[in-house]
Amino acid sequence: MPEIDFSQQPVNTLTKGLGPLSAGARKGDIRGQGWNILREDVSLPVAVLLEERVEHNLSWMREFIQRYELKLAPHGKTTMSPELYQMQLEFGAWGITLATAPQVNAAFAHGVRKVIMANQLVGKGNMAMIAGLMREDPAFDFTCIVDSADNADALGHYFASQQLKLRVMFEYGIAGGRTGIRTDQQEADVLAAVKRWPQSLALVGVELYEGVSNDEAVIRGFLRHVMTRTHVLAQAGEFAEPQVILTGAGSAWFDVVAEELTREETHLDAEKRYTLDIILRSGCYVTHDVGAYQTALERMQTSNPVAREMNSSLQPALQVWAAVQSLPEPGRAIIAFGKRDAGYDAGYPKAAGHFRPCSAKQAGYTTVVPAPEEWKVFSMMDQHAFMSIPENADLKVGDMLVFDISHPCLTFDKWRQLLLVNEQWDVTGAVTTWF
Repeated sequence: MPEIDFSQQPVNTLTKGLGPLSAGARKGDIRGQGWNILREDVSLPVAVLLEERVEHNLSWMREFIQRYELKLAPHGKTTMSPELYQMQLEFGAWGITLATAPQVNAAFAHGVRKVIMANQLVGKGNMAMIAGLMREDPAFDFTCIVDSADNADALGHYFASQQLKLRVMFEYGIAGGRTGIRTDQQEADVLAAVKRWPQSLALVGVELYEGVSNDEAVIRGFLRHVMTRTHVLAQAGEFAEPQVILTGAGSAWFDVVAEELTREETHLDAEKRYTLDIILRSGCYVTHDVGAYQTALERMQTSNPVAREMNSSLQPALQVWAAVQSLPEPGRAIIAFGKRDAGYDAGYPKAAGHFRPCSAKQAGYTTVVPAPEEWKVFSMMDQHAFMSIPENADLKVGDMLVFDISHPCLTFDKWRQLLLVNEQWDVTGAVTTWF
């Protein structure tokens, strides 16, 4: 990825979660403002990334993939943040995974040149977008997936008309799950369709997504089935390149994928006619969370030998600060953030810290104190969160609360800019998103 000076990019000063900035400010100007979250220098609510934790998570995953001797193409749809892509690549990622043609376009515009699109490329408009990028930079390393003859034929026809060759991978799927080839007949039909377009399609590997299941035994069986099919296709000479891509792993089961895809027998066939280029795609590790991925990490640290040996864990690095807006009745607090500010599809935000700013009428806190376990968000509207509290809770209107997030994807997409902060809550910079 070409090094990009993000500090010179303009700041969207008309969006939320910023302090006062003059029109025309550049992103590099943010660090010099001297903002601190606890001094209320920034408008709330605000989404923040704890930079020490982000760097810890990047280092953790770098070590994990190095120990397994794998490659990493983290799913960029999690953050849609070019600055975070650059960090991930600097910490050893091979490339970036994306899900749609516009996402690929946004990443390309910010210098990303190795992309797995872990999705089907469907529709002429989307095909045209990818073809344009391939023309703009012939060295652009792009691969997408197919699971039907109809899609393969449509891709073959379009890219033949553009005199371009598209690299594709078969996708395999679990019955009752999402996309992906289910049967031998489907596989044969897709393979025949790819072969109809030798001038415009090249089969270069196999992709899977195991996260549609929560059953480890089912997932391991699925992974072994896909490995078997990959070897059968490779031994039959069906792949266009001797280095065959084999890629999987969402953010919940990437340890299991790493274990299964790196079994001794998966690396080479007996005659060494091909090798497997195994690429994990976990994306949420960069910020982690306190919900589903924390549960997955706890399982991993119990059962995965590499995770145990590393003697450290991922840390939640994405948080949202918000103010207490109203205490309308005993046992209830209304917090000034809502569905427009934080995802709640995998669990409501969890109050992690409490801070009381100084005012003329009351003494403030000198530091953030842990929020009591009893303070629980139980409902959210567009701009309001409902939080239950004990009737005698020490909470006042104007107090500041910091919330941990479950499933970071649907919080990132609610912010055009997220602030980077250090352990003292000084604002040290910002990252942008391109949803």
